[in-house]
Amino acid sequence: MTPIGFFEIIGFGERGWGAALLLAAGVTLAVAICGFLVGSVLGATAAAAKLSGSRIAAAVGDFYTTVLRGIPDLLVIYLFYFGGSLALTNIGRMLGYDGFLGLPVFITGALAIGVVNGAYQAEVFRGAYLSLSKGELEAARSVGMSRWLMFRRIVIPQVMRYAIPGLGNVWQLALKESALISVIGLVELLRQAQIGAGSTRQPFYFFLAAAILYLALTTISTYAFQKAEDRAMRGVRRAS
Repeated sequence: MTPIGFFEIIGFGERGWGAALLLAAGVTLAVAICGFLVGSVLGATAAAAKLSGSRIAAAVGDFYTTVLRGIPDLLVIYLFYFGGSLALTNIGRMLGYDGFLGLPVFITGALAIGVVNGAYQAEVFRGAYLSLSKGELEAARSVGMSRWLMFRRIVIPQVMRYAIPGLGNVWQLALKESALISVIGLVELLRQAQIGAGSTRQPFYFFLAAAILYLALTTISTYAFQKAEDRAMRGVRRAS
């Protein structure tokens, strides 16, 4: 067989894997976005619990962020997949089904990434809230703003202004953690590269192509977060 070159491997010809790699990159992006959104909900909830003033709520928030940041991400993915599949299999046996029932790998992976990501986002949101000017909140109260109106017009815009740079870093973590989902069978970018490397015996070419695609995704997302930060900081003088 004629040796296949790099550009032929990543191309879209008869022997090219370009379409498969792009599709896998799309799966990587989709699972990272879903995980990041789940993490945003969990992170905001945990931050609110830690700032609520309730000892019980703060303890629950601290427990969540401490445990999830202390356990390896790969272990969380295994616990989600095999723990959830075990529970699903036991339910199936009670209903008369004799066999292993596995959870959908995409949903399991997105939830696992989201739970881990939420622990990091919680600290970003908490730090952003603590950076708010107390004077602005007092001014809002003095003009008779309701708590909801103050939250919508003062707290959210200000918190997001301070949180966007940190959220950009957490997003990069979600994007890279998506590669770990391959261990439970999801064909994302890294898994597709492994499949191609095994089929063609050209591992360097495929892993190089995967690295280029990861770099493209992170570059585009970095630009998007930078634009969002610039928009949020309109009218604010930055330290030179």
